[in-house]
Amino acid sequence: MRVADVIHGLTGHLPPHRGQEPVTAVVIDSRQATPGSLFVALPGERHDGHDFVADAFARGARLALVHKPVPHCPTLDLRTGLDLAAWEVFRLPGCLRVDNTLQGLQRLTRFWRRKWSHLRVVGITGSVGKTSTKELVAQVLAQRYRVLKNPGNYNNEIGLPLTLLRLRPEHQWAVLEMGFYVSGDIALLCDLAQPHLGVVTNIGLVHAERAGSQADIARGKAELVEALPPDGVAILNFDDPWVRPMARRTAARVFFYGLSPEADLWASDVQGLGLDGLRFVFHYRGEAVPVHLPLLGRHAVHLALRAAAVGLLAGLDWPEVVRGLRADRAQLRVMTVTTPQGALVIDDTYNAAPQSVLAALNLLADIQGRRKIAVLGDMLELGPYEAQGHAMVGERAADVVDYLVTLGPRARGMAEAAHKAGLPAARIASFAPTEVEALIAHVRGLLQPGDVVLVKGSRGMRMERIVAALEASS
Repeated sequence: MRVADVIHGLTGHLPPHRGQEPVTAVVIDSRQATPGSLFVALPGERHDGHDFVADAFARGARLALVHKPVPHCPTLDLRTGLDLAAWEVFRLPGCLRVDNTLQGLQRLTRFWRRKWSHLRVVGITGSVGKTSTKELVAQVLAQRYRVLKNPGNYNNEIGLPLTLLRLRPEHQWAVLEMGFYVSGDIALLCDLAQPHLGVVTNIGLVHAERAGSQADIARGKAELVEALPPDGVAILNFDDPWVRPMARRTAARVFFYGLSPEADLWASDVQGLGLDGLRFVFHYRGEAVPVHLPLLGRHAVHLALRAAAVGLLAGLDWPEVVRGLRADRAQLRVMTVTTPQGALVIDDTYNAAPQSVLAALNLLADIQGRRKIAVLGDMLELGPYEAQGHAMVGERAADVVDYLVTLGPRARGMAEAAHKAGLPAARIASFAPTEVEALIAHVRGLLQPGDVVLVKGSRGMRMERIVAALEASS
């Protein structure tokens, strides 16, 4: 991207004569500004990016996108279009003033995305498994193509534009996770990304506090399939009763995946092998392909099905697909560490919702010959489903674990449900968020060589503190 491209994208007019200087990156944190970059000054809850324009320039930024006056900064006002006389005297480094910097960032993204007509885009949404699916889909496609993907959880109205602005001519596919909080979110992201393939993982209770009912969440997620073009493909979970009906809401071709022979791509003979991975048989167009993959938990069969579906629709053959699925464990958020006592800790602390915690407990159940301890924290943002979701998890924990330890007032509902389901009170302990050190001491007291400990909770509970303490304990 050049300076002239930025002006063109923001105004619709390509400026004459000048502006050939390269724009090397687009950042929203002045500390990440590098020589030649564009700094976008976004207002935030705690800080306003306009207060850091000078810092961005000091670090080498070439341009700053602003919607407020910035003292001592040469400014080209683009709010009413491109003034050619002002452009002729504008000097770098300098500020470009627009009506709204977030909308300006998104407008520049639309412009840049539409320059790459050859690019194929996969959009991925759902309540659980979006990021893991993104990572594994990208890994599969990378067996043949050059792939761009969202870094981390850059899946919203800011992160997705920053991802698309990294597009280069060599990219053939973009794999983009699309997050959702309220209606219209995914429609906006699709307008920016222009996806050809849309993958829907499942519809759960995450974000019910803001989004409303499960039906409201399903309608919001369906914005992805509604945005697909007639020559696109909606890749839908046949096993999810909220996802399957989305087939009626898209002009694109529908491709079902799941555990039913009615799906286009389906799996049979699923065996969870604990920490040794997953074994099952793919079925597609009359072929049966047995695989053993380094994916943890039986629920990961749907993750593999989604990635395989995208790979097959992108023209990959089975050896390429399987090689991508086996490439490494980069797609897994789950990690394992060993404590000084010789216990194994399953670190699944990235986030938590009822579906993902139940899946983690199922993984724990697949691990044979060990005492099992679950350390589970509050699941946040469940709204009216809060009590139901925590009770479901507690009931399942009673079937799986030898000891249950909970953190937070909501997770106490797990403990109560587990006790009602038959787990003895002596094997249950609940702690308040202010009692993390006491919880860690309690778990340390339980640990024996060979134990396996699952640690999981919503991101806001900071469960990673527990993993770090257990790994370092003596």
